[in-house]
Amino acid sequence: MSSHTAPLNGIELHYEIDGTGDPLLLLHGGTGCHADWQYSGLDEFVEQFQTIRPDARGHGQSTNPGKTITHRQCALDMLALLDHLQIPRCRAIGLSMGGNILLHMATMQPQRISAMVVVSATLRFPDQARAIMRQIPPASEQPAHAWDAMRQRHSLGDDQITALWEWTSSLQNSYDDMNFTADDLSTITPRTLVVYGDSDPLYPVEMGVEMYRAIPQSKLWVVPGGGHGPVFLDAADLFAKTSLRFLKNEF
Repeated sequence: MSSHTAPLNGIELHYEIDGTGDPLLLLHGGTGCHADWQYSGLDEFVEQFQTIRPDARGHGQSTNPGKTITHRQCALDMLALLDHLQIPRCRAIGLSMGGNILLHMATMQPQRISAMVVVSATLRFPDQARAIMRQIPPASEQPAHAWDAMRQRHSLGDDQITALWEWTSSLQNSYDDMNFTADDLSTITPRTLVVYGDSDPLYPVEMGVEMYRAIPQSKLWVVPGGGHGPVFLDAADLFAKTSLRFLKNEF
């Protein structure tokens, strides 16, 4: 595994590369970082692809001097990273925020992605998600264990962590960043596997069905009893095997 930092779009973007073969871009969820993929079958992905695991702007070891984070801007960052690495086309997996970023990438430059797996992504923020966002405590009220968990993921100081919590809470008032219509999704050309938990507290499974029906070359995997991001720990082996079969066009 090798670690790198690249100056892209006004930030220092951190990313890690592991494995050999065709490139596979792995995009983590909001307030997470590249290391989270170790809980989702990373070893199996590394065995078959050259994995590229970036930290989104303001996350992990990536800077964000302008403070603002949008999924659209993160998509531009990832396209710039592909340009930096001279990768014209890749496969990709995105979890939650990472899946949202992939939807932007695939509508901006669909030719850059050959196949993608989007896990617990959303077309827009529904009322139930906004209600949860409103309940996020400010940094001053976060418990010690929450600070400990965030400090393990994000290495640029407590101001970075505070900014991430503020950003997550601010999504309750965001209406234009994630606002995909069926017409928007109909322009996506990569083969797409939509993964949803049927017990996701943020996004109802009907939204996954809506996404599946709108994206032309898509398949839908609903995880029974699955919550938000139902691909970690005990579910990692099945997720990795299913994703790899899909990415290799075996179903």
